[in-house]
Amino acid sequence: MSSEHAENAGPEHIEPEGAAAEAPGSAAGSTGAEPAALPADAADAASDEAPAPAGDEPADGPAEVWDVVVVGAGPAGASAAYAAAVAGRRVLLLEKSELPRYKTCGGGIIGPSRDTLPPGFELPLQDRVHAVTFSLDGRFARTRRSRRMLFGLINRPEFDAQLVEHAQKAGAELRTGATVTRVEQHGPAVPDRRTVAVVLADGETVLARAVVGADGSASRIGAHVGVKLGQVDLGLEAEIPVPPSVAEDWKGRVLIDWGPMPGSYGWVFPKGDTLTVGVISARGEGAATKRYMEDFVARLGLAGFEPTISSGHLTRCRTDDSPLSRGRVLVCGDAAGLLEPWTREGISYALRSGRLAGEWAVRVAESNDAVDARRQALNYAFAIKAGLGVEMAVGRRMLAIFERRPGLLHATITGLRPAWNAFADITRGSATLGGMVRSNGMARRALELLDKRMDTSSGVGPAGRGVSARDRAASEPEGEQAPEEV
Repeated sequence: MSSEHAENAGPEHIEPEGAAAEAPGSAAGSTGAEPAALPADAADAASDEAPAPAGDEPADGPAEVWDVVVVGAGPAGASAAYAAAVAGRRVLLLEKSELPRYKTCGGGIIGPSRDTLPPGFELPLQDRVHAVTFSLDGRFARTRRSRRMLFGLINRPEFDAQLVEHAQKAGAELRTGATVTRVEQHGPAVPDRRTVAVVLADGETVLARAVVGADGSASRIGAHVGVKLGQVDLGLEAEIPVPPSVAEDWKGRVLIDWGPMPGSYGWVFPKGDTLTVGVISARGEGAATKRYMEDFVARLGLAGFEPTISSGHLTRCRTDDSPLSRGRVLVCGDAAGLLEPWTREGISYALRSGRLAGEWAVRVAESNDAVDARRQALNYAFAIKAGLGVEMAVGRRMLAIFERRPGLLHATITGLRPAWNAFADITRGSATLGGMVRSNGMARRALELLDKRMDTSSGVGPAGRGVSARDRAASEPEGEQAPEEV
């Protein structure tokens, strides 16, 4: 740790209301986004943040405050903490579990994920994928191969722990066993207009100039912001140890099976002597999804092997108009509903949005009033929508095609070399779905025609896919009156 980071590793003291503003720190890093224009009504934003009531200071002096508090130490949170810490800010990373911990996840690391990792990060790869077998509900299997690696496979406990270590080396402080129950931007727990209170389950309150919510798909911070959901899916997964002969057959090759329910698919990802086997489908089809998982495992000849872990997980995808911030609180990764709608790939979205959230949280923390904080939050939203938002829009179109015509998709990707090459380029990170649509007129016209014929009004996938009344109610911001959503 450099001396600068060592000096910035602890919290600062809050200046009394009306004291001189602190000097801005170093820039958070370029995102490629131009600053957003200040809305005409932004001058009224300060009225959204009422002054805290006067009160006595604690006997031991003023309360302590961090520049940035990040909630959740997964890929999104660790990336946000790293980005803010490397900019020289005082960063606290809160995680409710002890690390390392298991997460339900296929563990595929595609090109965009590799490109976003901190300098010097060595991927703990369990396998390198050079071949993909595609099947249509167990039929018409075909394997496509590549001389170059398509993507890598990792186990999340080791991967996440290593990301956190890099954030710590950059100067962030980690606290595990810290469960966040809520955040407050008004009230007696908030000492001034530039501060957010993060309330823990044990009653402790942590203060920050900016907060990044990266606490997963069931995010409490996302509920505070008012994240809106357009798609909810149920994933089931098992970690299955296999003998060396079976492991050798799968080495370097994955299986993707287009499933029996609309939008469903299954996968086999080899990781040494263990196969990660899973399926995913729309939430609300739990019995059919479980049956698909059982049939899938039996069809693969793996029913006789006892899984070490069997788990389930809900993935949640945002609508186009879902907010990404509220006051001085930003959300990223699963907490923001950021993932690829068709494949439900989330690691690359977590890493990329986490980095952006960390960079813009630095600027929010440096903001001396509500107007400037809102401007920085708008810039964060613009950066997300200009990049990941474009990819998500194409992903939901692909999901619509897949739901209606899985056989057509299977025939295209297995039978047409340009389609396979596009798949390979996307997994390696040399191209994106959004970029291909922009540069290929025929693909763009085909997707525009499909948009007119299919209901995608929710912003992600067919309208309300897997979204319950509870999800819609949860998207309403929490009760306290707060700054405008962005």
